[in-house]
Amino acid sequence: MSKPIIITMGDPTGVGPEIIIKALLDGAFDALSAPLLVAGDVGVLQRAAMVFDRRAESQAEEPSATITLQIGDRQLAVQPLSKLPTEQLTYGKPDIACGGAMADYIDWAADQCLSGEAAAMVTAPINKSAIRAAGIKFPGHTELLADRCGAKRVVMMLAGKRLRVCLVTTHIPLDLVSQQLNHEAILDTIRITDSALRRDFGLKQPRLAVLALNPHAGENGLFGDEESLLIAPAIAEARVEAIDASGPHSADTLFHFAVQGAYDAVICMYHDQGLIPLKLLHFDDGVNVTLGLPIIRTSVDHGTAYDIAGTGSASCASLIAALQMAEKMASLTRHPSDRRELS
Repeated sequence: MSKPIIITMGDPTGVGPEIIIKALLDGAFDALSAPLLVAGDVGVLQRAAMVFDRRAESQAEEPSATITLQIGDRQLAVQPLSKLPTEQLTYGKPDIACGGAMADYIDWAADQCLSGEAAAMVTAPINKSAIRAAGIKFPGHTELLADRCGAKRVVMMLAGKRLRVCLVTTHIPLDLVSQQLNHEAILDTIRITDSALRRDFGLKQPRLAVLALNPHAGENGLFGDEESLLIAPAIAEARVEAIDASGPHSADTLFHFAVQGAYDAVICMYHDQGLIPLKLLHFDDGVNVTLGLPIIRTSVDHGTAYDIAGTGSASCASLIAALQMAEKMASLTRHPSDRRELS
């Protein structure tokens, strides 16, 4: 039997549990060759099944034992890591207990991947404020996983069939971007992206477009000098290392060529520079991938969607795409020891 892909259930009061059940009922998991295992809460998943007027029957729950939920003619393997009082949970209103549970799902899945017991992990959305309220200091999945895995630096990549974007800076105020940009951060992002595309996506010579920070790539210093002082030198050093990186490219034109297939990934200086075009093209089926980890982690590219949680209307397209990508990546590297450490 092949190693499982673990889906972490995410926020018990968000759409995570129901998109897992929805994908199962739609038969979306049937095409996957790897077995699936949900790290989560049996009661919460049973409540999610009721959103679709289905009953999820389970065997008698034993401590630490994987159980099987039977939903009609379909089955879902679950590793019970919490036992939340579902009658007290309200969709769209997380609490401290939910915050602690979300972190437990992530920790357990990461440990399974690090030990080689699981092939990959796919994460459903979490609520950052609930995690912080539970005493977990990390602002989100990426930072928590980097710490758990001992990764010095990781890169957030958002990907769809037509576009991949990788971020040098992530969730920081826009007025701090230029302060946090530096030669090392830009070069590390280029290196990690190049190595991951080779190792995890099977590309022999990834073509990377590196964006400028300022309009018109700074217009020879008229609109800023980050291009000449930081970005261009990092690109030059990457090229010495035989990385096919080009730029700095003006962001207002580059994406036209990227979506035509001229590049395999675009290195973006800040969050919205990459996420706006990505979500324009891949709003439903975008995938969040953490590059630079010794394990495979993909995620849905959306949040907890509290406004529609519990209605059954949330799309499971991003979850399905994340699973498909994780399975494809796992077919190339099967154990943490096979994944060479990134510089």
